[in-house]
Amino acid sequence: MMIKEKDLIVCYGKRLIDRNLTTGSGGNISIYNREQNLIAISPSGLDYYDTKPEDIVIVDLDKNIVEGNLKPSSELDMHIIFYKNRDDINSIVHTHSKFATAISCMGWELPAVHYLIGMAGSSVGCADYALYGSKALAENALKAAGDNNAALLGNHGLIALGDDVESAFSTAEHLEFVSEIYYLTKSLGEPNIISNKDMADVMKKFGTYKYK
Repeated sequence: MMIKEKDLIVCYGKRLIDRNLTTGSGGNISIYNREQNLIAISPSGLDYYDTKPEDIVIVDLDKNIVEGNLKPSSELDMHIIFYKNRDDINSIVHTHSKFATAISCMGWELPAVHYLIGMAGSSVGCADYALYGSKALAENALKAAGDNNAALLGNHGLIALGDDVESAFSTAEHLEFVSEIYYLTKSLGEPNIISNKDMADVMKKFGTYKYK
């Protein structure tokens, strides 16, 4: 089942390691097939370079395992809550990238210190801390993301959202860059933040602006 989605998760899981967005088996990736109403998600605790397509777990929105012999990611609730509440989201990439995690450990939102944040929104909110794998964390992440395509997870990491896994991964990677820039500029002083008006222009150009 979902052979294409399984292959993509294996591929992008290795990229998480190669691009220094996580270590070991940290983080997770999922793809939602809305036609089948099924989620393909990386398994819990398995190194990405040891993960094979047959290790990817297929679940439904009620967390029933439809296919797979391994346990799905411990953050399954967080993936499901977005797929249930955001009809524009078909893939999620959760990272433990160094600089985004550092910002989350400060409990800060990530502001528009660089225009590339527009892939996610005019800023990226930080969810209140909750135990990993808990429903509380899922609810906090959904609230922090709002209409945006990402959220920091307090003292934990980053969650990036996309129409497909390519866009979700790209958002995660670019937000790590923006987080590093924010870290560096904060060490120099107070960074110059791009205005909401100017960020709206960026997001319209990116196609990420949410019209209300």
